[in-house]
Amino acid sequence: MRSLCVFCGSSTGHERAYVEAARTLGRMLAESGIRLVFGGGRVGLMGEVADAALAAGGEAVGVIPNSLVEREIAHTSLTDLYVVGSMHERKAMMSDLSDGFVALPGGTGTLEEFFEVLTWAQLGEHTKPCGLLNVAGYYDPLLAVFDHMVDRGFLSESNQALVLVEIDPGTLLAKLERYRPPETVKWADGPET
Repeated sequence: MRSLCVFCGSSTGHERAYVEAARTLGRMLAESGIRLVFGGGRVGLMGEVADAALAAGGEAVGVIPNSLVEREIAHTSLTDLYVVGSMHERKAMMSDLSDGFVALPGGTGTLEEFFEVLTWAQLGEHTKPCGLLNVAGYYDPLLAVFDHMVDRGFLSESNQALVLVEIDPGTLLAKLERYRPPETVKWADGPET
């Protein structure tokens, strides 16, 4: 893996563990020679993961829409910073620049970005790994929703398995590196054709 896209909050949240995980992930990416691709902000967990990667001698590439340059305070000390016209362009560029995806804790924007790339994987539009860094149990409720979706017949177990989940950044990175996409991804049950 040459580059990893990290989705995360533009705030740091209420748990110190979130900041520590972002810093650890950024440092580990640099130490592994993996370029960080992220939302381009200097604040929140975005800033923490980028600063840690840069401080450890790594590369950090930000992609931020013009409308958020001031609100998310664009990080101007990056290896590269791309300012694009829209959120759609941001997500497409981040995907194009990345070999895999990880979500740290974050809000609805983080979830929306992660669910989009997960849906693309489910539909077979890419074969890149998608992981959740479940820091301090942050994603436990979401994982319960996935179980509920499977139980109620709206998510297959094979598509649920596309989400790689770990509580430790190093363990998750190792899992992402070992990831092999399923040979066939089926997004809905129906008659075989």
